[in-house]
Amino acid sequence: MNQIIFFKNDETEKALNKDKKKYKIIFIIFLIVTIILSIVLLNNLYDNYNNEKLSKKLNNSYSISTLYSNKKNSTINSTSNNPFVIGIIQIDKIDLNYSILSICNNELLDISVCRFAGPMPNEIGNLCVAGHNYVDYNFFSRLNELNLNDKITIYDLDGNSINYSIYDIYEINSNDTSCTFQNTNGHKIVTLVTCNNVNGKRLILHAKEIP
Repeated sequence: MNQIIFFKNDETEKALNKDKKKYKIIFIIFLIVTIILSIVLLNNLYDNYNNEKLSKKLNNSYSISTLYSNKKNSTINSTSNNPFVIGIIQIDKIDLNYSILSICNNELLDISVCRFAGPMPNEIGNLCVAGHNYVDYNFFSRLNELNLNDKITIYDLDGNSINYSIYDIYEINSNDTSCTFQNTNGHKIVTLVTCNNVNGKRLILHAKEIP
């Protein structure tokens, strides 16, 4: 009888040791995954922080006066593939102020907001401006705080500013380009585009010139 009890105790102890090893392996895997994810997150935050610093440095190099002084050279290059600053976007409500780059690609989107469709700033048509959503490190991360009738100010190469009022806010799929329409019936429109980091869609804001 005692031998049977000892046998059962040995089996129980072996089972417990096996469970301990299994849980230890699971814990180690979980720890490794957590460390890797933390490194990736910190690396992304560091990159975003550096991109924002670079954008601010670019923006500090340009003012309304320097926009005007660079107009001649910028106009000459307006159809080329050489990027340059074509204006400034300002949204006081969310403390946003960035230089608008003339063309749009992955490299330039890491530096500042970019024109990816439409005319030059403050011209007739639909000026579409794209910017990354860097969450706390800005660019267009706070566009979701804006509401209908909020004001957007665009400075052009003449140093003039036009105020635009937001009239439509919605989301689209990432492959939907309908927001870049150019049939504006002679009106000046600004469209802002950024990513929704939660659902992967694009947040769209349309604003029209305030008479």
